[in-house]
Amino acid sequence: MFKKVIIAEDLDTMNLGIQQVLKDLNILDFQHSKFCDEAFLKVRASISQNQPYDLLISDLSFKSDHRKPDIANGDELIKKVRALQPDIKIIAYSVEDKSYRIKSLFENAGVDAFVLKGLNSIEELKKAINLVSTSDNKYISPEVASALQDKSNYEIDDTDIQILKYLSAGSSQDEIIDIFKNSDIKPNSKSAVEKRLSKLKDFFKANNTVHLVSITKDMGII
Repeated sequence: MFKKVIIAEDLDTMNLGIQQVLKDLNILDFQHSKFCDEAFLKVRASISQNQPYDLLISDLSFKSDHRKPDIANGDELIKKVRALQPDIKIIAYSVEDKSYRIKSLFENAGVDAFVLKGLNSIEELKKAINLVSTSDNKYISPEVASALQDKSNYEIDDTDIQILKYLSAGSSQDEIIDIFKNSDIKPNSKSAVEKRLSKLKDFFKANNTVHLVSITKDMGII
């Protein structure tokens, strides 16, 4: 079982609930932070003191105050902590239920578990802590387990990524088509590019092109 835990959670009620779970599991050495920057500094300090944390439990969304944070959300915190301390176990604990974001947490951010906040979250959090403390198996709340099981018929390829990168750089759809034609990248017809954009928006549940670029940036695709 874990001996030292850091909690990143800005809501007092949720924070107290997590602390009670840890106490129930006889984990008594824990600290918490309401800010991602502070949580990261604590992780870094614990490593320099040769007393690293065994587990990070982090929310994904954090309310900002008057200060502009270096680390704006839990996704960024998780990635930075994973890079700093590769062997730490990480549990994301959030109300987020979008499949693409949950999948990204496992595939791009390297979480060991995702627990959905809800009616059964306390017991699920206990299950997740027990599982990841004793094995390398992943845990995900049953309500959102399909995020890892979904095998979409639409697979993103290099052409899709090129389209997203050009959009991110500010190119219009017509400009992308011209670039593809001049570079002999196929398919390069207007209908083909429009079809790919439409499928990408559906796949990532994006409201528009700007939203699509924002989502794929957050996921580390571009």
